[in-house]
Amino acid sequence: MSYHCGDMIDLKQLREDPQRFKQAALDKNIQVDVDRILELDSARREAMSSQEAARSEQKSIGKKTGPQIGALKGRLKSASDDEKAVIEQEIAQLEQRPQELKEQIQQLDRRIEQLKPELDELLLKVPQPAAEDVPRGRTEADNIEILAWNPEQFDPGISFRDNRGFDPRTHIQLLEAMGLVDFERAVKVAGSRHYVLRGDGMRLSQAILRYAFEMMVDEFGFTPMSVPVIVRENAMIGTGFFPSGRDQAYHVEETRRGSGEDLYLTGTGEVGLMSLHADEILDIDQLPLKYTTVSTCFRREAGAAGKDTAGLYRIHQFDKVEQVVICEADPQQQKQWHQEMIGYVQTLLQRLELPYRLLQCCTGDLGPKNEDMIDIECWMPGRGEPDSQGHPTGQYGETHSASRLGDFQCRRLNLRYRENGRNVFCYSLNNTVAATPRLMIPIIEMNQQEDGSIRIPQVLRPYMGDREFMQPS
Repeated sequence: MSYHCGDMIDLKQLREDPQRFKQAALDKNIQVDVDRILELDSARREAMSSQEAARSEQKSIGKKTGPQIGALKGRLKSASDDEKAVIEQEIAQLEQRPQELKEQIQQLDRRIEQLKPELDELLLKVPQPAAEDVPRGRTEADNIEILAWNPEQFDPGISFRDNRGFDPRTHIQLLEAMGLVDFERAVKVAGSRHYVLRGDGMRLSQAILRYAFEMMVDEFGFTPMSVPVIVRENAMIGTGFFPSGRDQAYHVEETRRGSGEDLYLTGTGEVGLMSLHADEILDIDQLPLKYTTVSTCFRREAGAAGKDTAGLYRIHQFDKVEQVVICEADPQQQKQWHQEMIGYVQTLLQRLELPYRLLQCCTGDLGPKNEDMIDIECWMPGRGEPDSQGHPTGQYGETHSASRLGDFQCRRLNLRYRENGRNVFCYSLNNTVAATPRLMIPIIEMNQQEDGSIRIPQVLRPYMGDREFMQPS
Protein backbone atom coordinates (compact mmCIF):
# COMPACT_ATOMS: atom_id res chain seq x y z
CA MET A 1 0.00 0.00 0.00
CA SER A 2 1.11 3.54 -0.66
CA TYR A 3 -0.26 6.77 0.74
CA HIS A 4 -0.55 10.12 -0.99
CA CYS A 5 -1.78 13.53 0.09
CA GLY A 6 -5.53 13.33 -0.13
CA ASP A 7 -5.80 9.64 0.77
CA MET A 8 -6.00 10.55 4.44
CA ILE A 9 -8.85 13.05 4.42
CA ASP A 10 -11.02 14.63 1.73
CA LEU A 11 -8.86 17.66 0.91
CA LYS A 12 -11.56 19.13 -1.30
CA GLN A 13 -13.93 19.23 1.67
CA LEU A 14 -11.19 20.65 3.90
CA ARG A 15 -10.47 23.45 1.42
CA GLU A 16 -14.17 24.28 1.05
CA ASP A 17 -14.99 24.16 4.76
CA PRO A 18 -11.85 24.32 6.93
CA GLN A 19 -13.88 25.44 9.93
CA ARG A 20 -15.68 22.06 9.97
CA PHE A 21 -12.36 20.25 10.40
CA LYS A 22 -11.07 22.75 12.95
CA GLN A 23 -14.22 22.18 14.98
CA ALA A 24 -13.92 18.40 14.54
CA ALA A 25 -10.42 18.47 16.02
CA LEU A 26 -11.56 20.75 18.84
CA ASP A 27 -14.54 18.49 19.59
CA LYS A 28 -12.23 15.49 19.89
CA ASN A 29 -9.52 17.29 21.89
CA ILE A 30 -7.03 16.71 19.06
CA GLN A 31 -4.31 19.20 18.16
CA VAL A 32 -3.91 19.77 14.41
CA ASP A 33 -2.90 22.91 12.47
CA VAL A 34 -5.53 23.13 9.72
CA ASP A 35 -4.27 26.54 8.55
CA ARG A 36 -0.79 25.12 8.02
CA ILE A 37 -2.30 22.25 6.01
CA LEU A 38 -4.07 24.73 3.76
CA GLU A 39 -0.85 26.74 3.35
CA LEU A 40 1.17 23.64 2.41
CA ASP A 41 -1.58 22.34 0.16
CA SER A 42 -1.78 25.66 -1.67
CA ALA A 43 1.99 25.72 -2.19
CA ARG A 44 1.94 22.13 -3.43
CA ARG A 45 -0.93 22.76 -5.84
CA GLU A 46 0.79 25.88 -7.17
CA ALA A 47 4.00 23.91 -7.77
CA MET A 48 2.08 21.10 -9.46
CA SER A 49 0.23 23.58 -11.68
CA SER A 50 3.51 25.23 -12.72
CA GLN A 51 5.00 21.82 -13.36
CA GLU A 52 2.04 20.79 -15.50
CA ALA A 53 2.36 23.98 -17.55
CA ALA A 54 6.10 23.37 -18.02
CA ARG A 55 5.51 19.77 -19.10
CA SER A 56 2.84 20.91 -21.53
CA GLU A 57 5.24 23.43 -23.06
CA GLN A 58 7.96 20.77 -23.10
CA LYS A 59 5.75 18.45 -25.15
CA SER A 60 4.82 21.11 -27.71
CA ILE A 61 8.10 22.97 -27.94
CA GLY A 62 9.65 20.71 -30.57
CA LYS A 63 6.82 21.31 -33.04
CA LYS A 64 6.90 25.07 -32.50
CA THR A 65 10.59 25.83 -32.27
CA GLY A 66 11.80 23.63 -35.12
CA PRO A 67 10.20 25.76 -37.87
CA GLN A 68 11.08 28.96 -36.00
CA ILE A 69 14.77 28.03 -35.81
CA GLY A 70 14.72 26.96 -39.50
CA ALA A 71 13.26 30.29 -40.56
CA LEU A 72 15.74 32.25 -38.47
CA LYS A 73 18.68 30.33 -39.94
CA GLY A 74 17.33 31.08 -43.44
CA ARG A 75 17.36 34.81 -42.63
CA LEU A 76 20.98 34.62 -41.51
CA LYS A 77 22.19 34.20 -45.10
CA SER A 78 21.05 37.63 -46.22
CA ALA A 79 21.27 39.44 -42.87
CA SER A 80 23.64 42.26 -42.09
CA ASP A 81 26.23 41.82 -39.35
CA ASP A 82 24.06 43.66 -36.79
CA GLU A 83 20.99 41.60 -37.75
CA LYS A 84 22.99 38.35 -37.57
CA ALA A 85 23.88 39.00 -33.93
CA VAL A 86 20.20 39.48 -33.01
CA ILE A 87 19.08 36.41 -35.00
CA GLU A 88 21.80 34.20 -33.48
CA GLN A 89 20.72 35.29 -29.99
CA GLU A 90 17.11 34.38 -30.79
CA ILE A 91 18.23 30.95 -32.10
CA ALA A 92 20.30 30.35 -28.93
CA GLN A 93 17.32 31.21 -26.70
CA LEU A 94 15.02 28.86 -28.64
CA GLU A 95 17.56 26.03 -28.48
CA GLN A 96 18.14 26.63 -24.76
CA ARG A 97 14.44 26.57 -23.79
CA PRO A 98 14.07 22.73 -23.60
CA GLN A 99 16.95 22.55 -21.10
CA GLU A 100 15.44 25.41 -19.06
CA LEU A 101 12.09 23.59 -18.94
CA LYS A 102 13.79 20.34 -17.89
CA GLU A 103 15.57 22.11 -15.03
CA GLN A 104 12.36 23.92 -14.01
CA ILE A 105 10.44 20.63 -13.86
CA GLN A 106 13.19 19.07 -11.75
CA GLN A 107 13.18 22.04 -9.36
CA LEU A 108 9.40 21.81 -9.00
CA ASP A 109 9.73 18.07 -8.35
CA ARG A 110 12.10 18.81 -5.50
CA ARG A 111 9.75 21.50 -4.18
CA ILE A 112 6.79 19.10 -4.17
CA GLU A 113 8.87 16.41 -2.44
CA GLN A 114 10.00 18.93 0.19
CA LEU A 115 6.38 19.85 0.98
CA LYS A 116 5.11 16.26 1.12
CA PRO A 117 6.48 14.98 4.49
CA GLU A 118 5.09 17.84 6.60
CA LEU A 119 1.79 17.86 4.71
CA ASP A 120 1.37 14.08 5.05
CA GLU A 121 2.24 14.20 8.74
CA LEU A 122 -0.37 16.89 9.40
CA LEU A 123 -3.03 15.20 7.26
CA LEU A 124 -2.61 11.98 9.25
CA LYS A 125 -3.57 13.91 12.38
CA VAL A 126 -6.83 15.30 10.99
CA PRO A 127 -9.67 13.37 12.67
CA GLN A 128 -12.87 12.14 11.13
CA PRO A 129 -15.50 14.77 12.02
CA ALA A 130 -18.11 13.45 14.43
CA ALA A 131 -21.57 12.85 13.02
CA GLU A 132 -24.06 15.65 13.55
CA ASP A 133 -26.19 13.53 15.89
CA VAL A 134 -23.28 12.79 18.26
CA PRO A 135 -23.59 14.84 21.47
CA ARG A 136 -20.84 17.33 22.19
CA GLY A 137 -18.79 16.72 25.32
CA ARG A 138 -15.24 16.86 26.65
CA THR A 139 -14.69 13.48 28.36
CA GLU A 140 -16.32 10.10 28.95
CA ALA A 141 -18.14 11.71 31.87
CA ASP A 142 -20.33 13.40 29.24
CA ASN A 143 -21.42 10.12 27.63
CA ILE A 144 -25.16 9.43 27.70
CA GLU A 145 -26.88 6.19 28.72
CA ILE A 146 -29.40 5.32 26.01
CA LEU A 147 -30.55 1.86 27.06
CA ALA A 148 -30.17 -0.59 29.93
CA TRP A 149 -31.20 -4.25 30.17
CA ASN A 150 -31.06 -6.79 32.95
CA PRO A 151 -32.53 -10.25 33.48
CA GLU A 152 -35.69 -10.44 35.55
CA GLN A 153 -33.94 -12.05 38.50
CA PHE A 154 -31.34 -9.30 38.92
CA ASP A 155 -31.58 -5.53 39.49
CA PRO A 156 -28.30 -3.54 39.34
CA GLY A 157 -30.08 -0.73 41.17
CA ILE A 158 -29.96 -2.64 44.48
CA SER A 159 -27.12 -4.41 46.23
CA PHE A 160 -25.89 -7.86 45.24
CA ARG A 161 -26.86 -9.11 48.70
CA ASP A 162 -30.43 -7.86 48.22
CA ASN A 163 -30.51 -9.60 44.83
CA ARG A 164 -28.88 -12.90 45.78
CA GLY A 165 -28.84 -13.12 49.57
CA PHE A 166 -25.05 -13.05 50.06
CA ASP A 167 -22.17 -10.63 49.55
CA PRO A 168 -20.27 -10.80 46.26
CA ARG A 169 -16.67 -11.75 45.74
CA THR A 170 -14.55 -10.30 42.94
CA HIS A 171 -13.56 -12.31 39.90
CA ILE A 172 -10.01 -12.38 41.25
CA GLN A 173 -11.15 -13.95 44.52
CA LEU A 174 -13.39 -16.43 42.73
CA LEU A 175 -10.83 -17.50 40.14
CA GLU A 176 -8.03 -17.88 42.67
CA ALA A 177 -10.22 -19.79 45.14
CA MET A 178 -11.18 -22.22 42.37
CA GLY A 179 -7.67 -22.50 40.96
CA LEU A 180 -8.79 -21.16 37.55
CA VAL A 181 -6.05 -18.55 37.16
CA ASP A 182 -2.37 -18.22 37.97
CA PHE A 183 -1.22 -14.60 38.05
CA GLU A 184 2.06 -15.26 39.86
CA ARG A 185 3.49 -17.66 37.29
CA ALA A 186 2.25 -15.50 34.42
CA VAL A 187 4.15 -12.52 35.82
CA LYS A 188 7.22 -14.74 36.18
CA VAL A 189 6.98 -15.60 32.48
CA ALA A 190 5.88 -12.29 30.94
CA GLY A 191 5.74 -9.50 33.52
CA SER A 192 2.87 -7.44 34.92
CA ARG A 193 -0.67 -7.51 33.49
CA HIS A 194 -0.30 -11.08 32.24
CA TYR A 195 -2.25 -14.12 33.39
CA VAL A 196 -2.54 -17.85 32.89
CA LEU A 197 -6.00 -19.39 32.74
CA ARG A 198 -6.08 -22.99 33.87
CA GLY A 199 -8.62 -25.79 33.95
CA ASP A 200 -12.20 -24.56 33.69
CA GLY A 201 -10.90 -20.99 33.47
CA MET A 202 -9.34 -21.76 30.09
CA ARG A 203 -12.36 -23.82 29.05
CA LEU A 204 -14.74 -20.97 29.88
CA SER A 205 -12.66 -18.50 27.88
CA GLN A 206 -12.69 -20.79 24.86
CA ALA A 207 -16.42 -21.46 25.29
CA ILE A 208 -17.16 -17.72 25.07
CA LEU A 209 -15.08 -17.37 21.89
CA ARG A 210 -16.53 -20.46 20.23
CA TYR A 211 -20.13 -19.58 20.98
CA ALA A 212 -19.76 -15.94 19.88
CA PHE A 213 -17.91 -16.88 16.69
CA GLU A 214 -20.38 -19.58 15.70
CA MET A 215 -23.31 -17.25 16.44
CA MET A 216 -21.94 -14.63 14.05
CA VAL A 217 -21.31 -17.18 11.31
CA ASP A 218 -24.27 -19.56 11.66
CA GLU A 219 -27.01 -17.15 12.75
CA PHE A 220 -26.01 -13.80 11.29
CA GLY A 221 -24.28 -14.87 8.09
CA PHE A 222 -20.86 -13.33 8.60
CA THR A 223 -17.94 -14.78 6.65
CA PRO A 224 -15.38 -16.36 8.99
CA MET A 225 -11.82 -15.16 8.34
CA SER A 226 -8.41 -15.65 9.86
CA VAL A 227 -6.15 -12.60 9.75
CA PRO A 228 -2.52 -11.80 10.54
CA VAL A 229 -2.03 -10.24 13.96
CA ILE A 230 1.48 -9.03 13.12
CA VAL A 231 1.21 -6.42 10.38
CA ARG A 232 3.03 -3.77 8.40
CA GLU A 233 2.95 -0.14 9.48
CA ASN A 234 0.73 0.74 6.51
CA ALA A 235 -2.03 -1.49 7.89
CA MET A 236 -1.96 0.43 11.19
CA ILE A 237 -1.91 3.80 9.41
CA GLY A 238 -4.61 2.73 6.98
CA THR A 239 -7.02 1.63 9.70
CA GLY A 240 -6.45 4.81 11.72
CA PHE A 241 -4.58 3.29 14.67
CA PHE A 242 -1.47 5.30 13.80
CA PRO A 243 -0.26 7.90 14.43
CA SER A 244 -2.34 8.64 17.55
CA GLY A 245 -2.26 5.09 18.95
CA ARG A 246 1.37 4.32 18.23
CA ASP A 247 2.29 4.22 21.92
CA GLN A 248 -0.30 1.46 22.49
CA ALA A 249 1.16 -0.96 19.94
CA TYR A 250 3.95 -3.48 20.39
CA HIS A 251 6.69 -2.70 17.87
CA VAL A 252 8.76 -5.45 16.23
CA GLU A 253 11.91 -3.68 15.06
CA GLU A 254 12.84 -5.89 12.12
CA THR A 255 14.92 -3.19 10.42
CA ARG A 256 17.40 -3.28 13.30
CA ARG A 257 17.94 -6.95 12.50
CA GLY A 258 18.47 -6.34 8.81
CA SER A 259 14.94 -7.06 7.56
CA GLY A 260 13.09 -4.81 5.12
CA GLU A 261 10.46 -3.24 7.40
CA ASP A 262 9.22 -3.06 10.97
CA LEU A 263 6.06 -4.85 12.05
CA TYR A 264 3.43 -4.30 14.75
CA LEU A 265 1.20 -6.51 16.87
CA THR A 266 -2.45 -5.60 16.41
CA GLY A 267 -4.83 -4.67 19.21
CA THR A 268 -7.89 -5.89 17.29
CA GLY A 269 -8.79 -8.18 14.39
CA GLU A 270 -10.27 -5.09 12.71
CA VAL A 271 -6.81 -4.12 11.44
CA GLY A 272 -6.35 -7.33 9.49
CA LEU A 273 -9.94 -7.58 8.27
CA MET A 274 -10.02 -4.03 6.91
CA SER A 275 -6.55 -4.22 5.35
CA LEU A 276 -7.39 -7.31 3.29
CA HIS A 277 -8.99 -5.17 0.57
CA ALA A 278 -6.56 -2.22 0.60
CA ASP A 279 -5.96 -0.73 -2.86
CA GLU A 280 -8.89 -2.69 -4.33
CA ILE A 281 -11.90 -1.58 -6.34
CA LEU A 282 -14.87 -3.79 -5.50
CA ASP A 283 -17.98 -4.31 -7.55
CA ILE A 284 -21.05 -2.85 -5.84
CA ASP A 285 -22.66 -6.29 -5.94
CA GLN A 286 -19.97 -7.54 -3.54
CA LEU A 287 -21.20 -5.17 -0.82
CA PRO A 288 -21.77 -5.38 2.03
CA LEU A 289 -18.79 -7.44 3.12
CA LYS A 290 -19.56 -9.01 6.52
CA TYR A 291 -16.47 -10.44 8.17
CA THR A 292 -15.84 -11.97 11.58
CA THR A 293 -12.61 -13.25 13.05
CA VAL A 294 -11.25 -14.57 16.32
CA SER A 295 -7.73 -13.41 17.03
CA THR A 296 -5.23 -12.80 19.77
CA CYS A 297 -4.85 -9.08 20.47
CA PHE A 298 -2.02 -7.11 22.06
CA ARG A 299 -2.13 -3.71 23.75
CA ARG A 300 0.62 -2.01 25.71
CA GLU A 301 -1.94 -0.09 27.80
CA ALA A 302 0.69 2.64 28.09
CA GLY A 303 -0.24 5.19 30.72
CA ALA A 304 -3.18 3.19 32.07
CA ALA A 305 -3.14 2.96 35.85
CA GLY A 306 -5.41 2.46 38.84
CA LYS A 307 -7.59 -0.31 40.19
CA ASP A 308 -8.59 -1.46 36.69
CA THR A 309 -5.12 -2.94 36.31
CA ALA A 310 -5.88 -5.67 38.84
CA GLY A 311 -7.11 -9.03 37.63
CA LEU A 312 -8.35 -9.60 34.09
CA TYR A 313 -9.87 -6.21 33.27
CA ARG A 314 -6.88 -4.39 31.73
CA ILE A 315 -4.25 -6.72 30.33
CA HIS A 316 -1.67 -6.86 27.55
CA GLN A 317 -2.89 -9.96 25.70
CA PHE A 318 -6.41 -11.21 25.10
CA ASP A 319 -8.59 -12.97 22.53
CA LYS A 320 -11.46 -11.34 20.71
CA VAL A 321 -14.22 -12.14 18.25
CA GLU A 322 -14.57 -9.07 16.05
CA GLN A 323 -17.15 -8.07 13.44
CA VAL A 324 -16.50 -5.74 10.51
CA VAL A 325 -18.88 -4.50 7.83
CA ILE A 326 -17.77 -2.73 4.64
CA CYS A 327 -20.73 -1.15 2.88
CA GLU A 328 -21.75 1.46 0.32
CA ALA A 329 -21.17 5.16 0.99
CA ASP A 330 -24.71 5.65 2.24
CA PRO A 331 -25.11 7.30 5.69
CA GLN A 332 -28.54 5.75 6.27
CA GLN A 333 -27.34 2.28 5.33
CA GLN A 334 -24.35 2.74 7.62
CA LYS A 335 -26.60 3.75 10.53
CA GLN A 336 -28.76 0.69 9.95
CA TRP A 337 -25.70 -1.57 10.03
CA HIS A 338 -24.54 0.11 13.22
CA GLN A 339 -27.82 -0.75 14.92
CA GLU A 340 -27.77 -4.31 13.61
CA MET A 341 -24.22 -4.91 14.80
CA ILE A 342 -25.12 -3.60 18.26
CA GLY A 343 -28.17 -5.86 18.14
CA TYR A 344 -26.01 -8.95 17.63
CA VAL A 345 -24.10 -8.14 20.81
CA GLN A 346 -27.28 -7.49 22.75
CA THR A 347 -28.52 -10.92 21.66
CA LEU A 348 -25.31 -12.49 22.97
CA LEU A 349 -25.41 -10.66 26.31
CA GLN A 350 -29.08 -11.44 26.88
CA ARG A 351 -28.42 -15.12 26.20
CA LEU A 352 -25.60 -14.95 28.73
CA GLU A 353 -28.08 -13.26 31.14
CA LEU A 354 -25.72 -10.36 31.79
CA PRO A 355 -27.05 -6.92 32.76
CA TYR A 356 -25.69 -4.29 30.38
CA ARG A 357 -26.19 -0.75 29.17
CA LEU A 358 -25.52 1.17 25.96
CA LEU A 359 -23.64 4.47 26.18
CA GLN A 360 -23.70 7.06 23.44
CA CYS A 361 -20.15 8.39 23.39
CA CYS A 362 -19.75 12.15 23.19
CA THR A 363 -17.35 13.87 20.78
CA GLY A 364 -14.60 14.11 23.39
CA ASP A 365 -14.62 10.32 23.90
CA LEU A 366 -14.44 9.47 20.19
CA GLY A 367 -11.17 8.35 18.68
CA PRO A 368 -9.67 10.11 15.64
CA LYS A 369 -11.27 7.60 13.25
CA ASN A 370 -14.76 7.42 14.73
CA GLU A 371 -17.75 9.22 13.28
CA ASP A 372 -19.96 7.71 15.99
CA MET A 373 -19.40 5.18 18.78
CA ILE A 374 -21.63 3.27 21.17
CA ASP A 375 -19.96 1.63 24.16
CA ILE A 376 -21.57 -1.45 25.69
CA GLU A 377 -20.91 -1.98 29.37
CA CYS A 378 -21.72 -5.04 31.46
CA TRP A 379 -22.57 -4.98 35.15
CA MET A 380 -19.67 -6.32 37.21
CA PRO A 381 -20.60 -6.92 40.88
CA GLY A 382 -16.93 -7.02 41.93
CA ARG A 383 -16.20 -3.47 40.76
CA GLY A 384 -17.15 -0.17 42.34
CA GLU A 385 -16.36 1.46 45.67
CA PRO A 386 -16.62 -0.82 48.73
CA ASP A 387 -19.54 -0.44 51.15
CA SER A 388 -19.18 0.06 54.90
CA GLN A 389 -18.43 -3.67 55.32
CA GLY A 390 -15.77 -3.58 52.60
CA HIS A 391 -17.84 -5.42 49.98
CA PRO A 392 -17.81 -4.12 46.39
CA THR A 393 -20.97 -2.27 45.36
CA GLY A 394 -20.80 -3.14 41.67
CA GLN A 395 -20.18 -1.02 38.60
CA TYR A 396 -20.59 -1.14 34.84
CA GLY A 397 -17.43 -1.95 32.91
CA GLU A 398 -16.85 -1.58 29.17
CA THR A 399 -16.88 -4.88 27.24
CA HIS A 400 -17.74 -3.75 23.69
CA SER A 401 -17.38 -0.74 21.42
CA ALA A 402 -19.41 -0.29 18.21
CA SER A 403 -18.13 2.30 15.72
CA ARG A 404 -19.11 3.76 12.42
CA LEU A 405 -16.24 5.37 10.57
CA GLY A 406 -17.67 6.83 7.36
CA ASP A 407 -15.02 6.61 4.65
CA PHE A 408 -12.12 7.42 7.02
CA GLN A 409 -10.46 3.99 6.95
CA CYS A 410 -11.38 3.20 3.35
CA ARG A 411 -9.93 6.49 2.13
CA ARG A 412 -6.62 5.73 3.85
CA LEU A 413 -6.69 2.13 2.62
CA ASN A 414 -7.71 3.24 -0.88
CA LEU A 415 -10.64 0.79 -0.70
CA ARG A 416 -13.34 1.68 -3.23
CA TYR A 417 -16.28 0.25 -5.14
CA ARG A 418 -17.50 0.93 -8.66
CA GLU A 419 -20.91 2.58 -9.06
CA ASN A 420 -22.33 4.05 -12.28
CA GLY A 421 -18.90 4.19 -13.88
CA ARG A 422 -17.18 6.00 -11.01
CA ASN A 423 -15.10 4.80 -8.08
CA VAL A 424 -16.42 5.62 -4.59
CA PHE A 425 -14.74 5.11 -1.20
CA CYS A 426 -16.56 2.47 0.88
CA TYR A 427 -17.85 3.05 4.41
CA SER A 428 -16.78 0.79 7.28
CA LEU A 429 -18.06 -0.24 10.71
CA ASN A 430 -16.78 -2.49 13.48
CA ASN A 431 -17.88 -3.86 16.82
CA THR A 432 -16.57 -6.29 19.38
CA VAL A 433 -18.56 -9.51 19.57
CA ALA A 434 -16.82 -10.95 22.61
CA ALA A 435 -13.43 -10.25 24.20
CA THR A 436 -12.04 -12.63 26.74
CA PRO A 437 -10.96 -12.78 29.46
CA ARG A 438 -12.69 -9.43 30.14
CA LEU A 439 -16.14 -10.85 29.41
CA MET A 440 -15.35 -13.63 31.88
CA ILE A 441 -15.51 -11.04 34.67
CA PRO A 442 -19.29 -10.36 34.55
CA ILE A 443 -20.02 -14.02 33.71
CA ILE A 444 -18.08 -15.27 36.75
CA GLU A 445 -19.24 -12.54 39.14
CA MET A 446 -22.88 -12.64 38.07
CA ASN A 447 -23.05 -16.43 38.29
CA GLN A 448 -21.23 -16.91 41.59
CA GLN A 449 -23.02 -19.04 44.18
CA GLU A 450 -22.91 -18.76 47.94
CA ASP A 451 -21.01 -22.06 48.22
CA GLY A 452 -18.23 -20.73 45.97
CA SER A 453 -19.26 -22.55 42.80
CA ILE A 454 -19.98 -20.73 39.54
CA ARG A 455 -23.04 -21.42 37.42
CA ILE A 456 -22.27 -21.86 33.72
CA PRO A 457 -24.65 -19.91 31.43
CA GLN A 458 -26.84 -22.37 29.56
CA VAL A 459 -25.62 -21.42 26.07
CA LEU A 460 -22.01 -22.15 27.07
CA ARG A 461 -22.64 -25.56 28.63
CA PRO A 462 -22.21 -27.56 25.39
CA TYR A 463 -18.61 -26.29 25.35
CA MET A 464 -18.09 -27.11 29.05
CA GLY A 465 -18.99 -30.80 29.11
CA ASP A 466 -22.73 -30.03 29.51
CA ARG A 467 -22.16 -29.16 33.18
CA GLU A 468 -24.29 -26.65 35.06
CA PHE A 469 -21.62 -25.55 37.54
CA MET A 470 -17.90 -25.08 37.90
CA GLN A 471 -16.95 -26.39 41.32
CA PRO A 472 -14.10 -25.31 43.62
CA SER A 473 -11.06 -27.52 43.19
